[in-house]
Amino acid sequence: MAEMINALGRRKAAVARVYLTEGSGKITINKRDLVEYFPSELIQFVVKQPLNLLGVADKYDIKVNVYGGGYTGQSQALRLAIARALVKINAEDKKALRAEGFITRDARVVERKKPGRPKARRRFQFSKR
Repeated sequence: MAEMINALGRRKAAVARVYLTEGSGKITINKRDLVEYFPSELIQFVVKQPLNLLGVADKYDIKVNVYGGGYTGQSQALRLAIARALVKINAEDKKALRAEGFITRDARVVERKKPGRPKARRRFQFSKR
């Protein structure tokens, strides 16, 4: 597998495009290193979850373009994209990734604000007086 595998992951407003090539385990996000882009250890862990599950963390180089949303949404979109790319490489891995919930697209998005309300469901303060 010398060719490049690409996949797309979305979460909330974030979209992550992933390009996987064989390499040494370097993850580059928007032309910056993973540690530089996501300083939080927890979020780095979230991104690497599918790689660690299959034990291929140092087998592939990953290039990522990610935009939209915040860092949590971006990291989870990236996790989905990486999982999808790994399935493209080896379809047998799908069962293990699915069991951990990495293949499922999390469809929860922010509910829209309704007219006559301060937020989506919140009502204005009511007093009987």
